[in-house]
Amino acid sequence: MTAAPTITTASPRLSSDFYRLWGATTVSQLGSALGAGALPLIAITTVHASTWQVTALAAVSGIAAAAIVVPLGPFVEFRRKRPVMIGTNLLSFAALASIPTAAWLGVLTYTQLCLVATISTIGTIVFNAANSAYVKSIVPEPVRVRANSRLETVFWTASTIGTPIGGALVSIFGATTTILLDAISYLGSTLGLRGITTVEPLPEHPRHHQRRLHEIGSGWTHILAHPVLRLLFFNGMVFGGAVMTTGPLLALLMLRELHFPPWQYGLALGLPTLGGLLGSLCAPRLVARFGVHAVLLGSGTLRTCWLAPILVAHPGTAGLIIIIVAESLLLFCAGIFNPVFTTYRMNATTDDHMARVGTAWSISAKTVQPAFIAAGGLLAAATGIRLAIAAAAVVLLASSLLLPWKQAERDTFVANAIRGH
Repeated sequence: MTAAPTITTASPRLSSDFYRLWGATTVSQLGSALGAGALPLIAITTVHASTWQVTALAAVSGIAAAAIVVPLGPFVEFRRKRPVMIGTNLLSFAALASIPTAAWLGVLTYTQLCLVATISTIGTIVFNAANSAYVKSIVPEPVRVRANSRLETVFWTASTIGTPIGGALVSIFGATTTILLDAISYLGSTLGLRGITTVEPLPEHPRHHQRRLHEIGSGWTHILAHPVLRLLFFNGMVFGGAVMTTGPLLALLMLRELHFPPWQYGLALGLPTLGGLLGSLCAPRLVARFGVHAVLLGSGTLRTCWLAPILVAHPGTAGLIIIIVAESLLLFCAGIFNPVFTTYRMNATTDDHMARVGTAWSISAKTVQPAFIAAGGLLAAATGIRLAIAAAAVVLLASSLLLPWKQAERDTFVANAIRGH
């Protein structure tokens, strides 16, 4: 059995360079939150896209980006990560800034929206892969849970604050304004990254030992060869697919079947993010008190329990409260799980595979999730919205079976670092 990495929350302190990275992440996450949902809105209001075009925008761009990014894993792996992150920021800025420019000139098209969505998704996948490797290089192992918890907190804080502000800006100035602010946030993030002073060594590229195709697929090979990462990978794909499936289904349930007004639907989307924020803040203390395997397995299981209560929601205040509480508890548990899982994956992955593992994970998610969403939509059309949500709830519960229970029982889950390889 492969020994698992140790995760602790003790000293040393996080470095000033980590806080510069944290600040850069905060700027870009806030910009993304401000611009959340703007592309579909522009597709509807500006280019007058049809219903199927609006629904296809995210799915097609995700799949196209995943296909394009496949060969980029080795490219990111064997280069310094900070220049890659800066480059993807600038690419995302240029792509997003083209939308308000084209709109103001009156030449914006649906094709351009698809291209921008694809480029933005490529930038996100590549940036996240490089960022994960970079965080590992500048954050000592004993404080990685704390570091990843703070990065997770940024995400939930930006979602909690930025999304409603973005909605207000859209209503006042239009969706192209929030897209422009999102684009500018990438420039702010780039300035923060340029302020980092740690000299990053150039990774060795063992091209004379490995074939190109082997390098491209080595992210998945590394994941599948590790007994715990393999289970966490399949758990993540099933969990993420089931959760993403419920997004459009919940909108249909609340707006069409339960007849909630749009502001209450927005409330049900916004308030639960506070649960994710609280969970991310609790993660380091829970790990310190109960240990990694208890927190990872406990929060990983509890996060699967909160779709079923939504099925009993009915029109009125009580139904709205049920939905908000259920979503808040789901995100609270996810907020605990995510930084602990991220740290485990970081510690369990060798330095020369960090970017490729991150890329493989993101590509898989971008491919699997649209398939789940499409299946959920077909099931809802055939059987009804509630039955489709019920099916997603069952799949979500079943995903907990893919957590590494046996490894945890044998205490290898928290025993030693990769020294056991």
